[in-house]
Amino acid sequence: MNNYFDRPIRLPAVVSVLLSLLSVSVFAVDDVSGESPTVVIEKAAAGLQKELTGRQEYFSKNSAELYELIDRVLLPNFDVLYASKQVLGKRHWMSSTEDQHKRFIDAFYSFLIKTYAKGILEFDQEKLVVHADPSYSKDRRKALIRTELIIQSGDNVRVNYAARITDNGWKIYDVRIDGVSYIQNYRNQFNAEIMAQGIEAMITRLEADAVAAEVIPDEMPADTEAAES
Repeated sequence: MNNYFDRPIRLPAVVSVLLSLLSVSVFAVDDVSGESPTVVIEKAAAGLQKELTGRQEYFSKNSAELYELIDRVLLPNFDVLYASKQVLGKRHWMSSTEDQHKRFIDAFYSFLIKTYAKGILEFDQEKLVVHADPSYSKDRRKALIRTELIIQSGDNVRVNYAARITDNGWKIYDVRIDGVSYIQNYRNQFNAEIMAQGIEAMITRLEADAVAAEVIPDEMPADTEAAES
């Protein structure tokens, strides 16, 4: 299956925003009711830039501390439970056990962090354009925030964020890159695997992948691009 999120040239820059926007509610907790999700994202980007400025090289050489930064500051503020339910799908979520839920969530997000963590080091607030006036659901409990990411080639990548209001402010649960949903992308992959082998086999495989996952090497985008040219 063609996995958009595994495309090597765009991946580091795009995933940097995927991971960085996990921090949205860190900067929204003080104003749960009145602040728009667009303003929240702009504050999150500014806050992340402050965390990273001058420390990119350090984190690139200290993967464990980079994981800890994401795990401590960013990931707890992503709507992990809601997003995981959406990724697994209602049918598989309802038919699996609470233990399987926990194992799936832990393995899936550990895999994402360990595999794509260095993408966050490429985050540059000046390359993120956040458009005003998000689209809201009828009850205004959900919103779609439209942004564009300017990457090295000069292209603009549409990166839209689906958010929902919670007791702790707006939280991101889906990212749509050039119209491709992060949730739908992984749901399709996991559903095919579950239908073929069962959910326990899928979770066990994902746990093994999470343990074995490595951070993307700094030189990978350049090497891959050269190989494809």
